[in-house]
Amino acid sequence: MAQKESDVAQFKHQQLSQAEQDKLDAAVFRQLLQHLDQHKEVQNIDLMILADFCRNCLCKWYAAEAEKQGLDLNIDDARERVYGMTYDEWKANHQPPATPEQLAAFEAKTKSKA
Repeated sequence: MAQKESDVAQFKHQQLSQAEQDKLDAAVFRQLLQHLDQHKEVQNIDLMILADFCRNCLCKWYAAEAEKQGLDLNIDDARERVYGMTYDEWKANHQPPATPEQLAAFEAKTKSKA
């Protein structure tokens, strides 16, 4: 079950300073990227079906946060950070076409959220 944002904030204030929380969050994010890099066989569509997010979502969140912070970083920069290579490189080397089963599962997941 997902924690509410206020629960996360409460944890942060009770346990760690903001600097400690930011440092921990950054380290965990780097570990997540490393884990995804080590498991290139896990396709974005599978992540979307199972977890409602994928590498592309991480890229969009990364770029959006950079914009909020006034940083000069675009979606292509974010993709290189998340994928460890250009998005075109990733697609050419690690993204086979989605199977009919994957597409059906994704469509069912999408319909269930509507």
